[in-house]
Amino acid sequence: MSSSHGFLTSKALFCFCVLLSFHHPFSFSTSSPTGLSLRASVDDSPWSPLYRIESLSIDERIQRFINITNARANYLHLARVDPDSIRFPVVRDAFWYAVEFTIGSQQHRVKLLLDTGSGLTWTQCLPCQNCFPQRLPIFDPRSSTSYALLSCDHPLCHGTDSPFECEDGRVCVYNARYAGGSFTGGLASVDTFHFPADRHRIGSYPDIIYGCSHASHAIFFQNTEISGIFGLSKAPESFISQFSASRFSYCFAPFDDALPHPLILKFGDDVPRLPPPLVRTTLFVQVPGDTHFHLELLDISVAQHRIGFPTRTFQVRPDRTGGCVIDSGALITVIDANTPGVNAYVQVMRVFEAYYGSKGLVRIPPQQDFALCYQLPPNFKDFATLTFHFNGADYTVAGKFVNVFLPGAFCVAILDSNFATMLGAWHQQNKRIIHDLGMGALQFSDEICNNDV
Repeated sequence: MSSSHGFLTSKALFCFCVLLSFHHPFSFSTSSPTGLSLRASVDDSPWSPLYRIESLSIDERIQRFINITNARANYLHLARVDPDSIRFPVVRDAFWYAVEFTIGSQQHRVKLLLDTGSGLTWTQCLPCQNCFPQRLPIFDPRSSTSYALLSCDHPLCHGTDSPFECEDGRVCVYNARYAGGSFTGGLASVDTFHFPADRHRIGSYPDIIYGCSHASHAIFFQNTEISGIFGLSKAPESFISQFSASRFSYCFAPFDDALPHPLILKFGDDVPRLPPPLVRTTLFVQVPGDTHFHLELLDISVAQHRIGFPTRTFQVRPDRTGGCVIDSGALITVIDANTPGVNAYVQVMRVFEAYYGSKGLVRIPPQQDFALCYQLPPNFKDFATLTFHFNGADYTVAGKFVNVFLPGAFCVAILDSNFATMLGAWHQQNKRIIHDLGMGALQFSDEICNNDV
């Protein structure tokens, strides 16, 4: 049985906690007939019912960023083993964005982490053998007249890369185990999901396939209102696949804004068509059995100094580690320190060190897990840019968004990993990011994301 599609302690994500407004192919077309938008607001923002920015110091917030990213890098390695117009108001719990909607004939309210790196959608269900504590009532499928089990005859129940499998020829189940003892498992299920189409109408969408979890252990978001995952990867069981949406897009406003702005996730025809001179395009790398969004990374530049890595440095290795993934579920970018022949992470950090040394900046001890930190002189703004040279497109992070800023200091916001290189959300600030599955490509351009509506 595949263990790659559940959720676990180490999958603590910077994902999307979303209040969704949905328009499906056969209903509600208040915007374009083949589009979808999801609005997300962060828990550090007044739009979120979990607003609590004052309860965390800067150090605490940075440490949360790091913990989530390190966990995410480990998860990506483990996971490799194996619509029409919809509009989602989105909220964020801590550093997770999650979807809020209702399930079943009784319209039971749930919140699920919105995850671009996972396919399976699941929520805790009664009866529970071992459920983690959650603040919202646990969904009881026995109260829903629209609930059904997914048949063992369904293609998803016996696909090679599916999270589901038929047990004893009778019932379709899923079962996911991860490092550290994290676990979730239950029944492959079908029910009606209800999303707000706008302020006055609810769209109901029958026959949504999801996981009804009856046993979990060591789940990271326990004791919150979040009860599971809303999957948005390339997997056949994901939201994208079930609603036949071939494109989705987001634009992260700067995280250091005093009042963080809502996030708008756009799908289908709601995704903006960018003028050719502004958009950059690079094809996804297809990795058999892997539904993450892999990119062909050729080289890296720091402050316009191209390092010149060997051709195969960032390719997926025979043991399925390595490669480069773009992932909004990882907040901080990580660079592979286990690349063949050369430590890519060390090489990149050495160039940053040389650059800031040439500027006369005073280096300070590592802060949290960030290895390269400096005193911040008054009015200093000459921060090094960071460019990822993808096949066919250069992705440049503006200097001010490369770093994490602390009182009187800053650190280069890059961590190391032994599993893969990940372009995290921190280095996606003020970028229009478009995942185009029809084209098989990532598109991006610079944009003032505070203006995204």
